Amino acid sequence: MSEIKPELLLQAYAVGVFPMAEGRDDTRLFFVDPDKRGILPLDGFHLPRRLARTLRQDKFEIHCNRDFARVLALCAAPADDRPDTWINPEIERLYQVLHERGQCHSIECWRDGELVGGLYGLALGGAFFGESMFSRARDASKVALAHLVARLRAGGFTLLDTQFITDHLAQFGAVEISRRDYRRRLEAAIATPANFFPENYPEDGAWSAVGAFLQSTNQTS
Repeated sequence: MSEIKPELLLQAYAVGVFPMAEGRDDTRLFFVDPDKRGILPLDGFHLPRRLARTLRQDKFEIHCNRDFARVLALCAAPADDRPDTWINPEIERLYQVLHERGQCHSIECWRDGELVGGLYGLALGGAFFGESMFSRARDASKVALAHLVARLRAGGFTLLDTQFITDHLAQFGAVEISRRDYRRRLEAAIATPANFFPENYPEDGAWSAVGAFLQSTNQTS
């Protein structure tokens, strides 16, 4: 099988489709264009009270792109609730190339020098496509998601694509929309200027610096 070019991947995202593999050991990729699409409205992010307490405690060091390759590898690794994954070596290769080009990013939770949770995704204009997340410590992936939302909002993003809806994402306000509605929002978002590294954003990731921003505009429960 010939290698897929990163440029083709960007074109696919721009028209509303994304790649997957049947399993970790499958060498093939296929593109998915679901009838219903999951998104997490950035202006409707729901922050549960227990998670807000965890965030205020600053249990983790939050970093962006500190070890993108390791985040990819841990997202691809089997877990208790996920014996197999759709992330194969070809997907890892493609996203690593796009990361090196400045278009793929990771939000990472570190504790005692160890990477214990995080997520990665692709930025295209004002759209961010969340690809996968992992957690090796309680609430680590949830903390990473909250910090991602704060960063996206500070940087002027208008669309956070979650691909599908899960119970995990629904608790934060993720919703399902039609393909037609998604493509309309996608077109507008890609045309929107945005910056994943906004000015005056706290790169050390301390909750004290970003928490007030989220909590001032979101209800908790």
